Amino acid sequence: NATCVAAALAPDNLRSMETTADGNRVITTITGTQLRSVIASVDDYLMNLAVAENACSIRKNGKK
Repeated sequence: NATCVAAALAPDNLRSMETTADGNRVITTITGTQLRSVIASVDDYLMNLAVAENACSIRKNGKK
């Protein structure tokens, strides 16, 4: 499921973000020099993560 989630998040990654799957974990590194920008990126990422997890869960369970 981590591979699915990482792949679903990849199109939304900014230049300052890198997302990979490692076993059953999704690892995302976000870098930046402006704290507000990093916080905004994390906020957006968490929303995208929730959607990606849901989509991958539905896909895994075969629901439509």
